[in-house]
Amino acid sequence: MKAIVIEKPGEINIIDREIPNITTNQVLIKVKAAGICGSDVHIYHGKNAFATYPRVVGHEFVGEIVKIGKDVKGFQEGDRVAVDPVVSCGECYPCKIGRHNVCRNLQVMGVHMDGGFQEYVAVEYQQLYKLPENIPWEIAATVEPFSIGAQVAHRGRLSASDTVLICGAGPIGLIILQVAKMKGAKVAILDIVETRLKKAKELGADKTINGKEKNITEAINEFTNGEGVNLIYEATGNKNILQTCIRELPSPAGRIVVLGFTTDELSFRQVDIMSRELEIIGTRLNNHRFAEVIEWFKQNRVQQKEIITHTFPFEKAKNAFKLNDEKPEEVFKIILTF
Repeated sequence: MKAIVIEKPGEINIIDREIPNITTNQVLIKVKAAGICGSDVHIYHGKNAFATYPRVVGHEFVGEIVKIGKDVKGFQEGDRVAVDPVVSCGECYPCKIGRHNVCRNLQVMGVHMDGGFQEYVAVEYQQLYKLPENIPWEIAATVEPFSIGAQVAHRGRLSASDTVLICGAGPIGLIILQVAKMKGAKVAILDIVETRLKKAKELGADKTINGKEKNITEAINEFTNGEGVNLIYEATGNKNILQTCIRELPSPAGRIVVLGFTTDELSFRQVDIMSRELEIIGTRLNNHRFAEVIEWFKQNRVQQKEIITHTFPFEKAKNAFKLNDEKPEEVFKIILTF
């Protein structure tokens, strides 16, 4: 079989590998489609603090079961499935309190272990979710990124009464926007790429803010009549944006959900958090949100096609990564087909 391997930062190759064997609790999946995520791009550029090399990347993937281990329950050959890439130990404190996505011994397919950018992959059956027959493979590959939208909604206690700021109008920001509007919130979204802001407006954003052209604090004061937003999603990984989110943008009793990440140290005043009783909330991956997202898909509650801008056969993965690097204003989500 063929596999897309990032040998080291900046070097991506398609190599031949043996089709993997499966254990009694695993299934063999023939991969049909997989999305390129920002974290895959970061691994390619050597900017992901969690990745090791060489690595088959890809954690947004779907496919068809072609072989089943003898202890697998609830699945059969021919089933169409989405794969949750989160692998946890089940024994540590986070796992015991139902937060396996931050397991002490966390393994994420495509980051710590090989992922879905290969023609066949072996996975534990507990990671699988059945897909309806009428969802095309390319659309199904967005279940995982939409699970991030479901997770951050849960972590931020998102509700119809919220006034929300989303920092970053990339694919995840646009997904969070869709989830927030689905739940009835009033939403502003920030970016510096005008094509992304235009798409956000099409998807229902109540206000778009170009950070290159407008003072962010002034824009939020206009949006909220000076009260500040009560829920912020920071998805850029830019420390200066996060510092502004803490210092200047939230209302008293506001919540700031951090999903972008950097290893840079931040500078902020404790009094800005204490005096307004702010909540700074981390969020990572998803915590069993696939079933919820698949229901959204069944009910046509989200617009998956709106975040997909390009589709490439997997043999042209180098071209796909190159396009993502060279034309960020044109790219939201790239899907590789197998």
